[in-house]
Amino acid sequence: MTVFLSLCFLFFVGSCLGWCIEVVFRRFVSAKKWINPGFLTGPYLPIYGFGLVGLYAICSIPINTGNYWGDAAITIVIMGAVMTAIEYVGGLIFIKGMNIKLWDYSSQWGNVQGIICPLFSLIWTAAGAVYYFVIDPFVISWVEWFVSNIAFSFVVGIFFGVFFVDLAHSVNLSVRIRAFAKQHDVVVAYEKLKVSIKTRMDDLRAKSRIDELREKAEKGMEKLKKASFFFPFRSDKSLEDSLEDYVLTNGNGDKLKRKK
Repeated sequence: MTVFLSLCFLFFVGSCLGWCIEVVFRRFVSAKKWINPGFLTGPYLPIYGFGLVGLYAICSIPINTGNYWGDAAITIVIMGAVMTAIEYVGGLIFIKGMNIKLWDYSSQWGNVQGIICPLFSLIWTAAGAVYYFVIDPFVISWVEWFVSNIAFSFVVGIFFGVFFVDLAHSVNLSVRIRAFAKQHDVVVAYEKLKVSIKTRMDDLRAKSRIDELREKAEKGMEKLKKASFFFPFRSDKSLEDSLEDYVLTNGNGDKLKRKK
């Protein structure tokens, strides 16, 4: 039971950390916008949760070739392969089952169905190396802390409760997207759809703000008109500035002659 709870804890940590990584990546690298990544609404990405669980499990498997670097190389290659497999299976489920493409590597060389490609497999392998040499000791300490503070499983339980409610909501949304996709014989690029909707909503909000400011300006002008009827010398300028404007507008004919 403790092992199961520990894996659930790692899924929770990996999902949340992965979401943070993807948010930053979209903001500063890909979309250049603040976009909520992934299929779900909340701040978690299950594929990273499964990834962290997988990496932890692989590092827990004893590999003994008699050579430290040989053991490390084999483990890291397995990590890259497992992460690529998780990415492929996850992407394929959504494309075949929902007509939704959560990510698209179609522009990358050697891609398979736009779901995986050599470049990202290499990135996953490099990430596996970083995990093996740097992160794994920290993850082990996290698990040890969790086992010593098993009451934290209550928080993990709340996470999974919210997660499954979110999953039900997102599946319902994806069913509607799938119906549209099948009707129009297309595969919907989920991220591009979100960027498109966000851009349109940002434009609408900007237009709404402009309309609101225009309306306030018009109301302000109406108030100024009413005020100018009863207080004709009330203005946003000083009386002297108003007189200067009057002279510039009406020419020299109305100027008072100065006494010599």
